[in-house]
Amino acid sequence: MERKFKRDFSELKNIVAMTEAVFHDMGLQPGLRNVVDLATEELFVNMVTYNTESNEDILIEMVPHALGLEVRLTDYDVERFDPTSAATVDVNAPLDDRIPGGLGLYLVMKMVDSIHYEYRNRQSKITFIVDRK
Repeated sequence: MERKFKRDFSELKNIVAMTEAVFHDMGLQPGLRNVVDLATEELFVNMVTYNTESNEDILIEMVPHALGLEVRLTDYDVERFDPTSAATVDVNAPLDDRIPGGLGLYLVMKMVDSIHYEYRNRQSKITFIVDRK
């Protein structure tokens, strides 16, 4: 299933509805859904928040994978930002010593089973896989 979403936080409810439909249609384990929802929402919110130079819609694709579900988010007409190379968050540091930001990406990296980034022709694509385990 694929669908384009406007660059607006109000689309989050529609993204959650898409995930619900995909899980129903593919008969995926409900326990995987929280990870897919959180990772998809976090990556979408980052695209909307930080890729402000674009007015293009964001494409989200959810397809079956041999191990579970593959999710791809593609952002158009944007600068490169590779979330897989983002600075590591020190979750053990005292709160007063932490630099704000990055915790959402940190959680995504810890929760998904694999994540891949591609950038070509001003298109930024993030692909992650959630395994059935």
